[in-house]
Amino acid sequence: MSDAMIEVIDLTKKFGDVTAVDAVSFSVKRGEIFAFLGPNGAGKSTTIKMLTTLLRPTSGTIRVNGLDPHKQALAVRRSFGIVFQDPSLDDQLTAQENMEIHGALYKVKDAKPKIERLLKFVDLYDRRKTQVQKFSGGMKRRLEIARGLLHHPTIIFLDEPTLGLDPQTRNQMWAYLHEMNKNEGTTVFFTTHYMEEADRNAQRIAIIDNGKIVAMGSPAEVKQSQNAETLEDAFLALTGHSIREEDASSTDRMRTMMRGFQNRRR
Repeated sequence: MSDAMIEVIDLTKKFGDVTAVDAVSFSVKRGEIFAFLGPNGAGKSTTIKMLTTLLRPTSGTIRVNGLDPHKQALAVRRSFGIVFQDPSLDDQLTAQENMEIHGALYKVKDAKPKIERLLKFVDLYDRRKTQVQKFSGGMKRRLEIARGLLHHPTIIFLDEPTLGLDPQTRNQMWAYLHEMNKNEGTTVFFTTHYMEEADRNAQRIAIIDNGKIVAMGSPAEVKQSQNAETLEDAFLALTGHSIREEDASSTDRMRTMMRGFQNRRR
C-alpha cells in the first residue's frame, strides 16, 4: 500500500479559456494533517471538487486512497468524509436521526453502536434526541464531524471548518480532530483562512495561487522560505496584499453536487 493518501500529478482544470488549476502536483501522507491554503479564487475549491469526485480534470492524475476519483468514484466516496463550511444537516431532524440517515445512505453495518460512540466522542450523546435547529453553530459543526466519520473514512475533508466559531469551540473541535487522527489514523485535509489555525494544527501545508502551488512544506519551512515571523506574513509575501473576490457560486455548486451524489445512494 502506498504511503500517500492523496497523490496529485500535473493536475489541470480549464473552463473554456480560463485555467483554474494549472499543472498542480502534491501528495498527502496517510495519517497526515494537511492544510490547503490560498486566497479566494486561487483554485482551492476546484481542486477539492476534483479530489472528491465532483469535477472531472482536464488533464493530470489523481489518486485518493489509491483510487481514481473519476473512474472509481463510488469507492472513492466511501473512502472520505466531508464537512462543509456551511451546515448541511437537516434542522428538522434530531441529531440521532441525521446520523441514522447518513448511516443508511452509506449502508453502514451495525450503525447504532457506532452512532452512540461518535455522539459521545463529540459530547452530543445527551442531546441526541434534540432537533438540530436548536443547536448552536459549534454543536452543529461537531455533529457534522461525527456524521462525516460514521462510515469510517480513511480521510476527512474539512472546508473552512471553524469559520464563525468562537475560540473555545474552535479549540474543542481541533481537540476532537487530533484525537481522531491519533487514535484512528484518519488523514485530515482542510482549508482555512485562519493562518494561525493552519500553523498550529497542520503538519504540512500547500499554498495555491492563480492555479499554481507557490509553496509547500511544514509551516516552519514555509515561514523560513519567506524570512517571515508568522505564517500570515509568509502567505501575504507569496500571494500579495490585493483583496480577492470570493467565488461563492462555486462553493454552492460543490455542496449541491455533494447532496446530489448522496441522493443517488437512496
